[in-house]
Amino acid sequence: MAGPRNANLKSLGQHLGIEIGSRGTTVHLAGEPSKVALGERLVRQLGDLASEGIEVEGRDHVRALQALRDDGNLHLREIFSEVVLVNARHRPIKARGLAQRRYVHAMQTHDLVFSIGPAGTGKTYLAMAVAVKELIDRRVMRIILTRPAVEAGEKLGFLPGDLAEKVNPYLRPLYDALHDMIDLDKADGLLKRGLIEVAPLAFMRGRTLNSSFVILDEAQNATSEQMRMFLTRLGWDSRAVVTGDVTQVDLPPGARCGLAEARELLAGIEGIGFCEFTDIDVVRHPLVQRIVVAYERRDAELAKSRSGSPHRGRLEPRTAGERHASDAGATSSDGEGAGGTG
Repeated sequence: MAGPRNANLKSLGQHLGIEIGSRGTTVHLAGEPSKVALGERLVRQLGDLASEGIEVEGRDHVRALQALRDDGNLHLREIFSEVVLVNARHRPIKARGLAQRRYVHAMQTHDLVFSIGPAGTGKTYLAMAVAVKELIDRRVMRIILTRPAVEAGEKLGFLPGDLAEKVNPYLRPLYDALHDMIDLDKADGLLKRGLIEVAPLAFMRGRTLNSSFVILDEAQNATSEQMRMFLTRLGWDSRAVVTGDVTQVDLPPGARCGLAEARELLAGIEGIGFCEFTDIDVVRHPLVQRIVVAYERRDAELAKSRSGSPHRGRLEPRTAGERHASDAGATSSDGEGAGGTG
């Protein structure tokens, strides 16, 4: 728990604004009483989990601290104990923070879930884990993974090969996540049998997707028309997860962001969950969180300077303290708790 040379404790001390040290098996805390109380609560709960054989990695301690700060009645066991899936390398995949836990719960209890937040918060990865688990447990008959074929701010020009080879570069991230969940040979077998399908969003038109778990990734690059088309494909016994980062829209000027529009139009509809992630939920390299914060700060300044310009369908970036009240960080539209390397 303390980490090499007490690195984890030092990090917690910096985030809490108190002094934390250890001697033997005893942890010492000193500082403002309310902050010390929160630190003691965190250390005790981490100790409880360790004694139960539940590992909480040092890089997740800050998210655990934030979760306890947000919910005075929470025990970290509620976040870190449930394993969503054991991946191909025999490592458990589970929530790594309160937002991710709410997100997993939303996917387990809603037919349609929107997951919105910055890169690296686990939106796509956790959706893939839940989908694979549903397929293994035979609660769905197939998994469909899709994303818009949109270039990220650059023109790639003509791509050689047949149709599948042309669109494959756009879908590579979905294959990468899939192969992390399932053994390569098994994944290829499922793909060949059609039990897992990876396709561009445009290929969804005209289809009815029954008994399927459908994931629309990079949904911020779906136009209003494409989003409407996708959402109306959902058939019997099917569920869908829509993930995206509205600060990274690569649509041409004037195009309406379908994810932003759907969020505005569908809020409050029973059976649909909305989950929000912020910079505190980033689970990639620590630098990614700082990069996200820097860009969000810049975007906020630009938005403020252009406050009189027409709204073009992009949502304002949010920091950890700016979660929408109707979501409570990640609350479903029917009042149930919802939530959450995307």
